[in-house]
Amino acid sequence: MSAGKDFTDLRIWKKAHELTIRIYELTKKFPREEIYGLTSQLRRAAVSVESCIAESYGRFHINDVVHFLIDSRGSLYEV
Repeated sequence: MSAGKDFTDLRIWKKAHELTIRIYELTKKFPREEIYGLTSQLRRAAVSVESCIAESYGRFHINDVVHFLIDSRGSLYEV
């Protein structure tokens, strides 16, 4: 998967990064008592989406690429 210089050139990674930024902005408005609950879970899942896409970019075997993209989709559903 070397269409660009690095994973940050991928449109899908850019969209996932936008999602992470939006989730962080949204969860700032959550109640303070949710900081270790829902806020943390949403933020970690959003970061996982873009992280798995980035990790898939560095893989050489298609099976590994697919594995990380499926993990990314799972995290997306979690969000």
